[in-house]
Amino acid sequence: MKIQLLTTALLILTGQLLYAQQDNIRVAIANIAQAAQGKVGVAVMNLESGDTVSLNGTVRFPMQSVFKFPIAMAVLHEVDRGKLSLDKMIRVKKKDLMLKTWSPMLEKYTANEFEISISELLAYTVSQSDNNGCDILLKEIGGTKKVNNYIRDLGVKGIAIKATEKEMHSAWNVQYNNWCEPIAMMQLLKIFYEGKTLLKTSNDLLWKLLVETSTGPNRLKGLLAKNITVAHKTGTSGTNNDGITAATNDVGIIVLSATQHIVIAVFVSDAEANESVRENVIAQIALLVSDTK
Repeated sequence: MKIQLLTTALLILTGQLLYAQQDNIRVAIANIAQAAQGKVGVAVMNLESGDTVSLNGTVRFPMQSVFKFPIAMAVLHEVDRGKLSLDKMIRVKKKDLMLKTWSPMLEKYTANEFEISISELLAYTVSQSDNNGCDILLKEIGGTKKVNNYIRDLGVKGIAIKATEKEMHSAWNVQYNNWCEPIAMMQLLKIFYEGKTLLKTSNDLLWKLLVETSTGPNRLKGLLAKNITVAHKTGTSGTNNDGITAATNDVGIIVLSATQHIVIAVFVSDAEANESVRENVIAQIALLVSDTK
């Protein structure tokens, strides 16, 4: 009986210490977040221990290009089902594209009409956050509703994908239709990492594309050691006439070692601070949770 009581007491004490540590991290995150002069949402999970911490974890934040990560998952799901091939060539007419948007693929494809493979579209969409590439993929798989349903079927409820890039470009408020709860994005990243929905070949391809992400180098990766691998997807809005930036986001998986992986989602919304400050908030939070793993 004494041994049982001692064991119970140790378990209670361990739980209290863990809660205290998580609370301290949450307070530290909240302190960092103040510099953004806006709304900050964070969700973090240590994949090995299962420990989590969040700030505004169930609040809805506009995703902007973060939504290209679940879109890529949905595209690769269709590939796995044999409904789509990575080698399929898509004929594109430039007149159907947005020319005044972020679209690195148009630096390579300058003709009025060209063909591009699903594989290359994925690379441009994920690694370089190409807006035209994203909308071409959405059209190819059946639109935003198809992606939204796919994510819901995975059991992830706190994500809504309703607008294309072109639709988001049409009016400021449309971007808020594509929203995400930080905890839901953490859940989706965990599902992806564990290979629970895609075949290994597709999972490996998406991991490679996320690691090769060139946007947002000063966000999750900003203060981490250069040898640390980060598989991530950024999202960025414009700034309105009132000086408010709707979205400065970065979500992903930090590989600290072969046995230490951190899932992290950071959303900075409706912020007044300048870009370098917003990005530094994300970088400081990533460093904090990596140091306190």
